[in-house]
Amino acid sequence: MTLSKPNIQLAIFASGGGSNAEKIIRHFKEHPFISVGLIIYNRIDAGVKRFGVEYDIPAVYWPGKKMHDRSATLSMLSFYKIDGLVLAGYLAMIPPYLIQAFPDKILNIHPALLPEFGGHGMYGHFVHEAVSASGKDQSGITVHLVNNEYDKGRIIFQHSIPVPPFQDPLIIAESVLKIEHRYYPGVIESYFSEI
Repeated sequence: MTLSKPNIQLAIFASGGGSNAEKIIRHFKEHPFISVGLIIYNRIDAGVKRFGVEYDIPAVYWPGKKMHDRSATLSMLSFYKIDGLVLAGYLAMIPPYLIQAFPDKILNIHPALLPEFGGHGMYGHFVHEAVSASGKDQSGITVHLVNNEYDKGRIIFQHSIPVPPFQDPLIIAESVLKIEHRYYPGVIESYFSEI
């Protein structure tokens, strides 16, 4: 007799359109023990909320003021029985209480090869512009744990891609997004399957 793993419920935190969120949701749609149980978005106009309706997943608008309310946030996550958090274009600092409540259970993806091109203010087009201006001949993605400093958590996975030096940042962004979509869901699955 084999013992099945307990169900793991993930919450996706996002601020924008949600292309990574959709890839993650679709990846886990028929998974035997990992599922996406909640979408949290902190911008009222975030496109990611439409995936709640499309995939029948609760999608909750949770702005900064609510996120800083420890009791309300932890109660809400407990209500949805959330075991781990996955950041997918979430443009806000995760409060320390949440890191303590979910130790080593918060993953983020960064659109460059950390430790370079990371830190406060380094997100989205700012990252790709910095890579372009540096003249580097590669970029990529980094999946890391979230801690109390921007982009400083333990690295779980990296994948690099070649880019011509001083490449147009928009072209870098397109190339990096493709590998985010390709690798992030599988990295999440591997990580949460082993912890």
